[in-house]
Amino acid sequence: MRTERVREILAKIEGLHREFESKFPLLYEEESFEGLYRTVKSLYSLSVEKMDLIGELYREMAPVSGEVEAILREVQKSEHQMKFRLEELLGLLSRPDQYSERTRLKASLDRLVHFHRIYDYTVRKALQAIGKEVESIEFLERVGGSENQKKAPTGIVERLKKIDEIEKALETSLVFMRRLYLHPGDVYRVEEALIRWHSMGLLWVEARNVEKLSGVRNAGEILEGLTLIGVVERKERGGESVYRHRSFSSG
Repeated sequence: MRTERVREILAKIEGLHREFESKFPLLYEEESFEGLYRTVKSLYSLSVEKMDLIGELYREMAPVSGEVEAILREVQKSEHQMKFRLEELLGLLSRPDQYSERTRLKASLDRLVHFHRIYDYTVRKALQAIGKEVESIEFLERVGGSENQKKAPTGIVERLKKIDEIEKALETSLVFMRRLYLHPGDVYRVEEALIRWHSMGLLWVEARNVEKLSGVRNAGEILEGLTLIGVVERKERGGESVYRHRSFSSG
């Protein structure tokens, strides 16, 4: 991996994403179709440029880090979806005089705005994770020498673990808040399903059982959030997390 080139690419992607985010609010401000078209076209160009750089970053880092490879695949997926939505808008804006197209334009714009909430979070989170991985690789390269010499000092390792724990808690909180904002009813259904399992005699419940009873996909995300705020307790059983509502806690 060419570390300097990777840092250069990463910095460019971060810069393009900041520019993208600074221009995105203009979608709400444009009053003419011509102005909206120019804004969408500018956003589309930035997205295309990011896609190219993400592809180059993938080629540089995927061979040396399986974790980054998975992250970059997710970023590519999000960027591709954003590019597709912008393309859809550009197509509709090229023929705005037709009433039916105006109706579709509003629906397309609403979908774009809705997707953008998740898109920005996904990209920023991924860039932060990749930046950390690059720093780790650079650290090992600087240390060099034998395998024993490549091990970071214990103090640094412990500090990094604490940072990881804080970041995981923050990520859990952000995911939970997003679910609460977009689908508040899901949080209620997950909590209610957990309580129903307890009422049926199951003290510790797996996320998939809560998901089955509540009908809420990825119920584990909500359970983790409820654990973070103290509504639910969690423990590991057989390598898998199980949950208990605090109202059923013996302590």
